[in-house]
Amino acid sequence: MKISTKGRYALRMMLDLAENQGDSYVALKDIADRQSISKKYLEQIVPLLNKSGMLKTNRGYQGGYRLSKVPSDYTVGEILRVTEGSLSPVACIEYEVNECPNADSCPTLGIWKGLYDVVNKYLDSITLEDVINRSSGGADSACL
Repeated sequence: MKISTKGRYALRMMLDLAENQGDSYVALKDIADRQSISKKYLEQIVPLLNKSGMLKTNRGYQGGYRLSKVPSDYTVGEILRVTEGSLSPVACIEYEVNECPNADSCPTLGIWKGLYDVVNKYLDSITLEDVINRSSGGADSACL
C-alpha cells in the first residue's frame, strides 16, 4: 500500500485549515502558498473533501474553506479513505464481500486482513488535533 500525493496533500490541507481557520474561511491560495502545493492540485482535492462533508465553503470576497467539525473529530484514516479509497493492501479484501474464488482456501488471506486491520486502527487512532499537538510540542513529526 502506498499513499498517493492526493492523500498526502489532502491531509496537509486539512491540517492547514485546522491551524489557520480561526473564525473565518481560508482562501485556497493561502493554503497552497503555505503548503507549497499547486492551487490547481488542491482544486482537484477540494471536491472530494467537500462531498464527504469535511469542509464548509463560502464564495465571495471573504470566501474560502473551513473544517465542518473540530480537528479532534477528524482522523487521518477517514481523510485518507476519502481521497485514496480503500486502504486495503490487496484487492481481495477491498470490499466487504470477498469474491475471490480462492478466499476459502487462501493461506495468506489472514495476513492481509491482519495488516488491513492494523493499518486502519492505527490511522483511525490519530486525529488532526493529535498531529497538531505533536508538531507544536517540539517532538519530531513525520513529513506528510
